[in-house]
Amino acid sequence: MARIVRFHETGGPDVLRLEDVEIGEPGPDEVVIRVEAFGLNRAEVMFRSGNYIESARKFPARLGTEASGVVEAVGAQVTGFAVGDPISVVPAFSMNDHGVYGERTIVPAAALVHRPEGIGAVAGAAVWMPYVTAYGALVEVGGMRAGDTVVITAASSSVGLAAIQTALRVGAVPIATTRTGAKKKALLAAGAADVVVTDEEDVVERVLGLTDGRGAEFVFDAIAGPGVLDLAKVVAPGGTLIEYGALSGETTPYPAFDLGMPALNMRTYTLFETTTDPQRLRRAEAFVASGLRSGAFKPVVDRVFGLEEIADAHRYMEAGAQVGKIVVTVDH
Repeated sequence: MARIVRFHETGGPDVLRLEDVEIGEPGPDEVVIRVEAFGLNRAEVMFRSGNYIESARKFPARLGTEASGVVEAVGAQVTGFAVGDPISVVPAFSMNDHGVYGERTIVPAAALVHRPEGIGAVAGAAVWMPYVTAYGALVEVGGMRAGDTVVITAASSSVGLAAIQTALRVGAVPIATTRTGAKKKALLAAGAADVVVTDEEDVVERVLGLTDGRGAEFVFDAIAGPGVLDLAKVVAPGGTLIEYGALSGETTPYPAFDLGMPALNMRTYTLFETTTDPQRLRRAEAFVASGLRSGAFKPVVDRVFGLEEIADAHRYMEAGAQVGKIVVTVDH
């Protein structure tokens, strides 16, 4: 038996329950993980409340796709991982099939990466989703290069901070946006070339001014909704507006027609594009691991909670005050 976080109905953080559950045995392509820590993602808040891109198919339901821990058992066909290996779990599966909130879990071996030496449990739960998301969208799919400019919305999120560091690593110029000035200093310290405070400044005017009227080769947007009309105005000719989240919860228009049909590329991106493709995941793992070894990449952890505080951790995420990753540790 293991203590597992589950919910029996959609709703607020109070629906989360810590329950004793029989884990079972791994299937042929699966592993059992003793979880040491797991990272919180906005997707889990939305899944719990019934507002995610997929709904819970059955109850009780589980949560979580990003964790660090140690391999406890391997299925018959698993290669490359052995009992005792320190690993991280990357989001590569539906929460309807697996969840990592708890003391132990079974996950597909394809969702594992080896944890680099010197990366502890908290860092191992905080680093992979943000950096693989940023790398996959901007480098693997977008082809971001030295000299490009990228506008990063919701830049104080773990993915936003990883996007800043990813841009710097390839020689691109990151411009961060944030709603209020409270996080401006932290974003500059994280490496943003400049910060646009959207409650106080005009995004179009500021970005065009910072780029001598050219605009940005990439806009990496987690918010979507009607704000894409302004974001599209700052995309350089032939540039790309990448939508990887929908935090606004509002309908997202296609802006090119309203803007006179400029040479605008607009696409959605999910982490699964990278994590479910073995070759892309291999390249992403190499990119992130090398950044960690060199010190170019550092996990930014805002706050750590204990497993028994999972409802409080979700409330804290919903408040939106964090800069970086929220992590939950598991005592054994």
